[in-house]
Amino acid sequence: MENSISRIAALIGEPVRARILWSLLDGRAYTARELAIGVDTSPQNLSMHLAKLLQAGLLSVEVQGRHRYYTFAREEVAYAIEAMANLVPAQSVERQDAGEVPIKFCRTCYDHLAGKIGVLIMESLLRQKLIVYQQRELEVTRELEVTPKGVAWLGEWGIDCEAVRQQRRSFVKPCLDWSERRHHLAGGLGAAMLNKMMESHWLRRTAHSRAVVVTAKGQQALTTHFNIQI
Repeated sequence: MENSISRIAALIGEPVRARILWSLLDGRAYTARELAIGVDTSPQNLSMHLAKLLQAGLLSVEVQGRHRYYTFAREEVAYAIEAMANLVPAQSVERQDAGEVPIKFCRTCYDHLAGKIGVLIMESLLRQKLIVYQQRELEVTRELEVTPKGVAWLGEWGIDCEAVRQQRRSFVKPCLDWSERRHHLAGGLGAAMLNKMMESHWLRRTAHSRAVVVTAKGQQALTTHFNIQI
């Protein structure tokens, strides 16, 4: 096990590969050309790094016509990359320039919502007892579950918890946010909620960034449903 961890750490720790993995955290699939431009390396060098990531099972590739699209092989890879960002000292995060502020305020973390808004939404769900941390005997775990009240509330919003639960992935889980150092909501439910917010035009993606814009409609909805003031 120790040797396996060392190999994965060395694979991820190489600067170009680290930038590739960080770029894919926005949940989109990219061509090799797009990734080469994004991480500022040559197509030949990028191809070598992609081959290593594919061989290690960290990435997958989908062929559509003449194009090959790369993304994470499974959600756990995205969670691991986001979790590694929490190892960066808080002082370093605070010293980031103003251009990083939108990323810290509201962003995607693979296929769910992160940043200050993502954390506030999760805290609101907990406060309203729509989700709770599981308790076993006398110990409260870090595992989440949706309460019957939460199932009904989400159903009214158009999210079928049973259908989400049937997906071949974790249903609901906390994900430690690297900028807030608190948890936001991940898993199938986190992804379903992000999709619903996008479909409802509460949120809008930005080009070439993981930052997400909260629309005027979204500001009103966040206040109404989650008591979040922006």
